[in-house]
Amino acid sequence: MIPLSLGEIAAVVGGTVEGDGSVTVTAPAVLDGRHAEPGGLFVAFAGEHVDGHDYAAQAGRAGAVAVLGTRPTPLPTVVVEDARAALQVLAAHVVARLRDGLTVVGLTGSQGKTGTKDLLAAVLSSAAPTIATIGSLNNELGVPLTMLRADAATRFLVLEMGARHIGDIAELTGLVAPDVAVVLNVGRAHLGEFGSREVIAEAKGELVRGLAPGGTAVLNADDPRVVAMRSLTDGPVLTFGRAEHADVRMLGLALDRLGRPSFTLRADGASAPAALPLVGAHQALNASAAAAAALAAGIPLEAATSALATASLSKWRMELCDLACGAKLLNDSYNANPDSTRAALDALAAIEGRRRVAVLGEMLELGTDSEAEHRAVGQYAAGRADVVVTVGEAARPIADGAGERAVALAGSDAAVDWLRGHLAAGDVVLVKASRGARLDEVAAALA
Repeated sequence: MIPLSLGEIAAVVGGTVEGDGSVTVTAPAVLDGRHAEPGGLFVAFAGEHVDGHDYAAQAGRAGAVAVLGTRPTPLPTVVVEDARAALQVLAAHVVARLRDGLTVVGLTGSQGKTGTKDLLAAVLSSAAPTIATIGSLNNELGVPLTMLRADAATRFLVLEMGARHIGDIAELTGLVAPDVAVVLNVGRAHLGEFGSREVIAEAKGELVRGLAPGGTAVLNADDPRVVAMRSLTDGPVLTFGRAEHADVRMLGLALDRLGRPSFTLRADGASAPAALPLVGAHQALNASAAAAAALAAGIPLEAATSALATASLSKWRMELCDLACGAKLLNDSYNANPDSTRAALDALAAIEGRRRVAVLGEMLELGTDSEAEHRAVGQYAAGRADVVVTVGEAARPIADGAGERAVALAGSDAAVDWLRGHLAAGDVVLVKASRGARLDEVAAALA
């Protein structure tokens, strides 16, 4: 974050200072006081069950020098009526101050956002100082927090943008108009919230509509709903994917014994080989999106493919590790929807092993199609795994779809007990569910 005194912050957000207004914030803003850095700003929210203002002293002990909140605290505080609005205004102000020499990339999609963001961050950071979303902090609070991590040295700012409602992404692009807008796909994530894929497409298209003048839209050539978004901008469009007409085309995909992809990317008549240290064929398409975005940001294709080899993913996303029993664990437990679960099952099937076990939990926010979608995933899993272990009553339709290959268990403890009793050397086990199912606890118990 650029250095700002508390008095300057108050002037920007329309607040009043309680305490020493000369205190200068020099480090990023945080919502969790335990994660404050020396010189940082603690943003306090008064929630239904927890009041962040009560943790100001804790933030101070961790290094925070000031608070942005709705009432005074023991630390010097900028007091505002609406902490969320003030955080967003502050973030927009900071990035506006840095705009000369800063390229902003916005990225969205129904699945693959975080993985593609991680890949793109690896490419851009190999060329110049880069700030990118940590994990999946992609909402109305996470995006401004990421923006506030930028400073005078930052040359690339990568912002993952999620949406649960129409207008969510438009709100985010209102804080900063991206120079490059990447739309990965229109899938079934949050279908229960949006109601239809057409509405999801409208929500994702807000990123393209929000481009800065002359900005480039980077669109998935393999997804008709995404390609149609070229009509939403008068600026340049760059496409990626397997399609013959893609501007950045992925060719020659092959997987090694651990399911790690190698392939060739072709753009503007040039070709460059790429190999990823990540599991899953779907990562190759994510990599082509990252390479296309990098091209739009001025990074040559060969430099992009070289940097892709150094990429790593955020936690609980396609993490492959060895277990003490000699089995391998593929931990993809951070989140799930029907499309991402199928991709994870394909990755499981690609890994060499004696036996493949898919541990699957509920996929949330699928609306009235939930039971049918779970059953269909079960059918798909039966074709990719030797055993399909379902966890929790809400996941039972997966077991119904998987038929004879299914083992339906009541909860995480039962799943851990079953796995410990049945996994053997040479097995490969996938753990996958929506975040609310908390199957990361199963993965942690095994590892």
